[in-house]
Amino acid sequence: MEMDALTEVLDDLAGRDPSTLADPESLIELQRSICRLEAIFTSAVGEFDTWGGYAPEGAQSTAAWLAARCQVPASQAQKHVKRSRHLRQLKECDEAWRDGDIGAAQVDAICRKHKGATRCTLERDEVLLVGQARTLRFSDFNRMMEYWSQFADPDGTEADAEARRARRDVYLASSLDGTYLGQMTLDPISGAIVANELDRLERELFDQDWKEARARLGFEPTVGDLTRTSGQRRADALVEMATRSKAVPAGAPRPAPLFSVLVDYQTLHGRICQLARGTVISPGSLLPWLNEAYIERAVFDPPNRVEVSATARFFTGATRRGIQLRDRECTHPYCDRPAEDCEADNIQPYAAGGPTTQANRLLCGYHNRLRNQRPPPTN
Repeated sequence: MEMDALTEVLDDLAGRDPSTLADPESLIELQRSICRLEAIFTSAVGEFDTWGGYAPEGAQSTAAWLAARCQVPASQAQKHVKRSRHLRQLKECDEAWRDGDIGAAQVDAICRKHKGATRCTLERDEVLLVGQARTLRFSDFNRMMEYWSQFADPDGTEADAEARRARRDVYLASSLDGTYLGQMTLDPISGAIVANELDRLERELFDQDWKEARARLGFEPTVGDLTRTSGQRRADALVEMATRSKAVPAGAPRPAPLFSVLVDYQTLHGRICQLARGTVISPGSLLPWLNEAYIERAVFDPPNRVEVSATARFFTGATRRGIQLRDRECTHPYCDRPAEDCEADNIQPYAAGGPTTQANRLLCGYHNRLRNQRPPPTN
């Protein structure tokens, strides 16, 4: 009877014109309903698994039965079963999911820590963690969970970081027709060094393509007018990295590592330690780099404010860097573009006397232009 009522409601919704559900409130409620259905399904899977409902049909496990009868990938079936088993001990998490306050992504982030040395601590802190899951944007919640892990199991966090670095690997091989195929796996810091340089060279090539297209067309081009795709430019940027490496004389001074780490005063206690793009890393993973990296210190409290000139027209030098380090991404609530792709924005327009200080904020190009057409976001 219950399933008949659910089917009736779903049939009614499916038969509607999608435009009647395309307002913000309806989308939010639909998402909450999806979360609630997933939670109910997971609980049912748990009960099915407990009493062995898969056995009468000859299946060896609940995951095998789900994969066959529900036609889902085996990995997804296994994930349903794993969630259900964790949630038997995580009642607060289960309840929040059933209420639609959190989704499967938050549940999985919590369940991943429900193991080994952190299992008992997580059960102790479950109410706190679920409360954060209810309110934080997922990327922020995921970072918070990584910091929680550093407190809950500092030795395990460092061991995980070592294991992650040990998995580094680059595969590059020629195929039968001479095309090279490959993939790479890098730890967060090494990956940031490579990615930052690759991005820098790709932007150089983009500027070249844009200039060429403008000269060829006689007007401002669009991305579709450029001669190379983004993927092609990144491939060419990788070749350029190798070419420049070959051109460097033997024994030439090595440049400092090109990655940024944000830390606070108590970094060695695991308070704040993350790459500029938000990836949380363990304090111990920094140690191999300390002899060759520059240490950059930014102070945001008066009288040592990070600013160059309160009357300057443009944000440059320490002022711009200070804003980048503090905000780390576009401050518009619907954007997460990284700091290096953003512009420092005067909250009070410069023409109206707005000061060029760190009291301002980062906005990506799109949202910086948008604020001139609509009221700026309130931050």
